[in-house]
Amino acid sequence: MKAVTTPPPSPTVDVVLPCLDEADALPWVLERIPAGWRALVVDNGSTDGSADLARALGATVVHEPRRGFGAACHAGLTAAGADIVCFCDCDASLDPSLLVPFVREVHGGAADLVLGRRRPQGRGAWPVHARAGNIALALMLRRRTGLRLHDLGPLRAARREALLGLRLTDRRSGYPLQMVVRAADAGWRIAEHDVPYLPRTGESKVTGTWRGTWQAVRDMRRVLAEPPATQGRTTPSTQGGSAR
Repeated sequence: MKAVTTPPPSPTVDVVLPCLDEADALPWVLERIPAGWRALVVDNGSTDGSADLARALGATVVHEPRRGFGAACHAGLTAAGADIVCFCDCDASLDPSLLVPFVREVHGGAADLVLGRRRPQGRGAWPVHARAGNIALALMLRRRTGLRLHDLGPLRAARREALLGLRLTDRRSGYPLQMVVRAADAGWRIAEHDVPYLPRTGESKVTGTWRGTWQAVRDMRRVLAEPPATQGRTTPSTQGGSAR
């Protein structure tokens, strides 16, 4: 008799969606959350009814009164209860269904942190000044960690407890970069995959202007100046090393 192999249980997944006045984009984003996953919309002080709309559309709403992208992301991470946590912008520039292979990679042990490399689709998807800032940061990240990444985009997946173990402290634009830097310092295996990047719905709060981009770059330069330190941080896997 042929043995019956029981497939491993599917991972529980929470998707953190930092949100500041994204009512126009929310329906598109939330309808693309994979079945069985939970959407955590972190309202960061919206005045356009985003929180009520997200709740009406079936999302779990978390309120974070402290302004800042990092503050919203970390509030979502703290509120999450799933084994694997994903992050995605809430402006309809990225499709959260693209996270399915990311989660599969983390769940299967092939990587500890998976990032989406944004590939602009159409005019206006990624302003020139924002793209230039991202390239500069990727080069600085390479010098700091040796990681040969091309993008520090917001679409990503990792295990919740391991992320909490990184003890992230930035609560502004440097949060995504600090996650990568500290993960690299802790020896995580980091993967990067191309994802289509669409023109966002509404005005960007960070990269929509040269001033916003410069402030973000300044936040991230401060993160890159942190001395390497791994003591007390969680390493998800003991096999392999960071993708460099």
